[in-house]
Amino acid sequence: MPEVSCAVANCEYWKKGNKCNADSIMIEIDQHASANFDEEFASESFDHNHQDTAGEAAATCCQTFKQKSSS
Repeated sequence: MPEVSCAVANCEYWKKGNKCNADSIMIEIDQHASANFDEEFASESFDHNHQDTAGEAAATCCQTFKQKSSS
């Protein structure tokens, strides 16, 4: 897997050196930032294979983020 940098230190997958330690990564455009792709709506599953375009990096977000537990 390619090396992925991450500066979000309160993420469960953050590791020393600002690296992402997740097994897989979901990146989405900001327009869909609040979408939960694991939920179902009206008995239809969301399509994980949809495609969008982003004009710049600032228009993207990481859906893989999981806040670290406080223990």
